[in-house]
Amino acid sequence: MRIERKERTEATILHADLDSFYASVEQRDNPELRGRPVIVGGGVVLAASYEAKAFGVRTPMGGRDARALCPEAVVVRPRFDAYMDASRQVFEIFHDTTPIVEGISVDEAFMDVGGLGRVSGSPVEIATTLRARIATEVGLPITVGIACTKFLAKVASAVGKPDGLLEVAPGTELDFLHPLSVRRLWGVGAVTEGKLADAGISTVGELASFGEHGLCGLLGRGSGRHLYALSMARDPRRVETGRRRRSIGSQRALGRRPKTESDLEATLVAIVDRLGKRLRGAERVCRTVVLRLRFDDFSRATRSRSFLESTDRTDIIMAVSRGLLDDALPLIRDRGCTLIGLSLTNLDDHDNVQLALPFDTDHAVELDIAMDQLRDRFGRDAVTRAVLIGRNHGDDAPMLPD
Repeated sequence: MRIERKERTEATILHADLDSFYASVEQRDNPELRGRPVIVGGGVVLAASYEAKAFGVRTPMGGRDARALCPEAVVVRPRFDAYMDASRQVFEIFHDTTPIVEGISVDEAFMDVGGLGRVSGSPVEIATTLRARIATEVGLPITVGIACTKFLAKVASAVGKPDGLLEVAPGTELDFLHPLSVRRLWGVGAVTEGKLADAGISTVGELASFGEHGLCGLLGRGSGRHLYALSMARDPRRVETGRRRRSIGSQRALGRRPKTESDLEATLVAIVDRLGKRLRGAERVCRTVVLRLRFDDFSRATRSRSFLESTDRTDIIMAVSRGLLDDALPLIRDRGCTLIGLSLTNLDDHDNVQLALPFDTDHAVELDIAMDQLRDRFGRDAVTRAVLIGRNHGDDAPMLPD
């Protein structure tokens, strides 16, 4: 028997998203930057204030291109400790507002405020109080979208930026959604947008009118059904708390300067080293490694490889990652490389059986743990690999706990 999940009839889901998070923290902490275009990051733009975005500056644009668009911009180095501290303060307010909080990243979260009417007021009143508290207690602007579904709440917060509050009232979902660009739909990137444009579809309303059958023929059954459901404001997902990550990943923007193959390998090694430590710290194991590359022409490529059984060993992950990079070198030589990213997916709890290899497994695991402990005590560069000596691969961006 098929059980249909009952759709919400009240707009009680909030999507709260800090505005230009890194740049806003810099403007908060340095009054001289307020009202001025600010770019965080030199080689690659990590964040841009709205004053800089007005000139066309976007992430992850190269620093040289960004400065050409906005010569008067102030470029500052990222201060990830400050951003993480601000994130913790904001999430404390989120959890003080409602116990049902689903963090998406360090600067955004979904919240369910259903059932809080008698205690805290209507969803709009709750969102208004939330924004005021974050402005007063943390000193940062935040935009909140309110809707019956997570998807619409997130779209509402994007439309309501900057520093806004936008409710999509029940019964008005399609009136709000259909005039918007198809790029507002989750799953519509440049390739899908091009296919839709070729079919004469540029708005969500036009996509809905095209029909589910037509979209399945154009994009494939999975994508067609998914996008049609979103275009009709259907999204039955609940706000989930305590949900563990499905993947653990990291990436490094490399800019447009020429990179040698040894530079790329060193960057990959640094990423794997840190991901291995995070994986063990979270007491998890992975079964698949995914390598993501971005090229000089902004195109992308993905390569992946799976193990026979799950593991948390850095040496195994390192060997597979290097193999993936080696396979991609012909593309890199032809098209350049501006970003390397790595994700560990198909995660499971650490109790699962580790991959058995014909050498001293116990010794390798002990070495990983010993290196983790030394880095925790003396800093991440206290113990490093020879290929990384003398190289600076930057700090890890703030992220939610694994």
